[in-house]
Amino acid sequence: MRKQYNFRPGDHGLDAWDVERLIELSADLPVKDVALESIKELDTDYWFRFGPVPTVRRIIEQVRLIQEVDPSYPIILGEDERVMDGMHRIARAMLDGHSTIKAVQFLVEPEPDYRNRTPGELPY
Repeated sequence: MRKQYNFRPGDHGLDAWDVERLIELSADLPVKDVALESIKELDTDYWFRFGPVPTVRRIIEQVRLIQEVDPSYPIILGEDERVMDGMHRIARAMLDGHSTIKAVQFLVEPEPDYRNRTPGELPY
């Protein structure tokens, strides 16, 4: 798996969660069905909100990742129902005509691995 982070605005920059760690921490959470239409991020610039600019080449990269996902893994939601991992699986489920997706959800969100950083400051 390629190195991935989930980013959210922090006090003085971005907070980041290592997706590998999120997967480990969520391994024993119960799996539930979530309506795709309830996922707020579907109507946002999720992949490009913190850069880079969404060029055609970068959009093609995202499409390629959507095509390559393994839909058998549940997505990971934070306690506030925001997506922490799985947006490519969500896109794939929508493209395949599904109305729900398997998900796990933190009741208490784990602390970020990095605080107040930019994506370029993190190890990949």
